[in-house]
Amino acid sequence: MKKAVKIFLVMLYIAVLSAAALIVYYDLRLPDKYYVTKGGTLEFENNISIMAAVSTAEAEDIQTGFSQTEAEGIKSARLKLFGIFPIKTVDICEVEAAAVIPCGIPFGIKMVTDGVIVVDVNSFESGGALVSPASEAGIRPGDIIVSISGKDMTCNEDISSAVAESGGRTVGVRIIREGTESVVFMKPEQSSSDSVYRAGMWVRDSSAGIGTMTMYDPSTGCFAGLGHPVCDIDTGELLPLSSGESAEVVISGVKKGESGKPGELIGAFVSDKPSGQLLMNCKEGIFGVLENAPCFTTAVPVAMRQEICTGEAVIYSTVKGCAPEAYTVEIERIDLTGDDNCRNMVIKITDDRLTELSGGIVQGMSGSPIIQNGRLVGAVTHVFVNDPLKGYAIFADSMYEKMNEAGKLKDISDIAA
Repeated sequence: MKKAVKIFLVMLYIAVLSAAALIVYYDLRLPDKYYVTKGGTLEFENNISIMAAVSTAEAEDIQTGFSQTEAEGIKSARLKLFGIFPIKTVDICEVEAAAVIPCGIPFGIKMVTDGVIVVDVNSFESGGALVSPASEAGIRPGDIIVSISGKDMTCNEDISSAVAESGGRTVGVRIIREGTESVVFMKPEQSSSDSVYRAGMWVRDSSAGIGTMTMYDPSTGCFAGLGHPVCDIDTGELLPLSSGESAEVVISGVKKGESGKPGELIGAFVSDKPSGQLLMNCKEGIFGVLENAPCFTTAVPVAMRQEICTGEAVIYSTVKGCAPEAYTVEIERIDLTGDDNCRNMVIKITDDRLTELSGGIVQGMSGSPIIQNGRLVGAVTHVFVNDPLKGYAIFADSMYEKMNEAGKLKDISDIAA
């Protein structure tokens, strides 16, 4: 009898420890705010042991890309493990159901940066010595030069002219580094090779590339693509967008990916005529407005992140020509916290056709929409370097929210015009 009691107590102790561990785990892994469609309830596809007891809370002014219902405002829900043990209280915001057209089409990106980005700093000979005015001033690769001596810098030529015309006088350089603006002072030196005053830095004012369009909103004309930011190829820093265009692209071939060597789509711009205007470049992707709507598929609902489950799904991607095809994938892992906006899910290519064509996920496929149970759940963002069949994906609701923010920028520009 005593032995049975001891076994029971040990099992109870283990059960309590396990429950406590699960509570801590879910408290850390689950976000503090959720969106649900109007009239819907908060449900968890992957965490069926968690129950949400909903109670009305005071409405708060939350800025969101979704259309929030005014009557309901914000509700609070207590998440419970097995319906017994409280985990945390979260906010629930009711929103209007969103429907978008999933794309999967390739598109060209032509960007002009807001300011000029420093790609590298170097030394040159002046007066019999090697000097680097930019480096001595504290300028580093990745810095964005906004102005020199109070004059706005918008292109490479502006930088060259301001430095050359300084005559060797110290100039104030306004820079942005990791989102923080500051002023440094630089004294250009005269190059021994051509007697021109130089700063000793390489700069870039524009970028161009190819990606995949994720979704199009027929109600606003806005689109979302890539699922990750457009970054400078040398510094890896996000390129601040001043202006830009999208363009039609045709995929002529693909360099197959293999372990340790990511592949890439090979494409070309169809014409110099733009297909749309770029409005925003941010962590969640590139966003803009199209002149003409893609009309090869019908609109589908945007899934809320808690509605996504591991298992089968489909991606739309274009690896030949300009029309997308559907390929099967498996959603292997979901991270609801969204700590890294570009890496919310892990997916694996399961379609032999795509494996044969591209070897898996390749560069240029970023933005390929992921459909599960008739809903847009996310977009491909990155490939695993050592396993091209696997990659990361972003939640669709994150991209949809940013797309609506971009739409507000479009409205502002329309009013200004």
